[in-house]
Amino acid sequence: MAKLKPSKGAPYARILGVGGYRPTRVVPNEVILETIDSSDEWIRSRSGIETRHWANDEETVAAMSIEASGKAIADAGISAEQIGGVIVSTVSHFKQTPAVATEIADKLGTNKAAAFDISAGCAGFGYALTLAKGMIVEGSAEYVLVIGVERLSDLTDLEDRATAFLFGDGAGAVVVGPSKEPAIGPTVWGSEGDKSETIKQTVPWTDYRTGEVDKFPAITQEGQAVFRWAVFEMAKVAQQALDAAGITSDDLDVFIPHQANERIIDSMVKTLKLPEHVTVARDVRTTGNTSAASIPLAMERLLATGEAKSGDTALVIGFGAGLVYAATVVTLP
Repeated sequence: MAKLKPSKGAPYARILGVGGYRPTRVVPNEVILETIDSSDEWIRSRSGIETRHWANDEETVAAMSIEASGKAIADAGISAEQIGGVIVSTVSHFKQTPAVATEIADKLGTNKAAAFDISAGCAGFGYALTLAKGMIVEGSAEYVLVIGVERLSDLTDLEDRATAFLFGDGAGAVVVGPSKEPAIGPTVWGSEGDKSETIKQTVPWTDYRTGEVDKFPAITQEGQAVFRWAVFEMAKVAQQALDAAGITSDDLDVFIPHQANERIIDSMVKTLKLPEHVTVARDVRTTGNTSAASIPLAMERLLATGEAKSGDTALVIGFGAGLVYAATVVTLP
C-alpha cells in the first residue's frame, strides 16, 4: 500500500486583514414606511434599525465583493497573487452557475485561485472562515480570501410588514493566513432543519418561471419563533464556542454576533453575562441585517472606529436560515 505525503500546512491560521463595502445609498426608516403600515419608533424598538444601505445597479454582488476584498488584501499586507483560495458566502447572487467567486478571483488578479460559493445564510461567514482555516492548516493554500456579501434588497418584499425594514446590502471580506499560534478557535456549528420553515424564500424560482406566482420571490420569516430560537439556543452555542476555545467571557474583549436584531444582541449579552469591558458590535443600527456580510462588516467598523483593536479576542456567532449556526473565537487582525 502506497504512503501519501503528509500535508505541509501551517500549524494554525489567523485573520490577517479585513475590509468592507457599504452601498452609497442610505435608506432611512421613512422610506420603508411608504409601503408598510408602521412607524419609525416601532421599527427602532423592535429591531434597533435606523438606516440601511441599498445597492444600485452598478453595486453588484461581484463589484461590492471586489471593493471589500481589495481593502482586506491591503490590510493584510499581501498581494492578490498570493491568494490561493476565494470563498464567497451569499444567497443573493442570482446566477446559479458559474460561482461568483471565480469572477472575483479573476478580477482581483489572483493566480488561478481555487474559488467557490457557499450558501449558509447568516451563518455563512462562520462556515467559510472554518473552511479557510482548514485549507491553510491542510496546506492547500497559504492565504484564503473569505467574503460575505448580499444584495438582500433584491429579495425584500417591501409590503411585508414583518421583514420590509430588516434587510440591507453590503460586502465584508477577510484574508486568512498562516499563524504560529492559535488565532481561530474550534468552530461550534450545526443545523436544525426541522425549523427550516421559520426563515425561507417565499416560493421556488421555478414557480415564478412557470407563472404559478406573479410576485418575485422574497425572504420571509416567523419573527417570534426566530427571536426565541436565537435568544435561547444561540447563547448556548456561543458559550460552547468559549468553552471550546478554553476561555471564559472574562477573557473576551469583543463580541460580534450576527447583526440581525438589536434586541437579540441585548438578550445574548445578558444571557452570556458579558462583563462591561466587552465591546459589543451594534452595526445593525445603520446597516440592517446583511446576512453573510454582517459579521465582517461589523468587525471592519469596530476596528476602523477604534472600538476594537488589533490583537483583541473576539467571539463571533452567525445564525439564520436553515436553521444554521456557527460560532468561534478569533484574534482580531
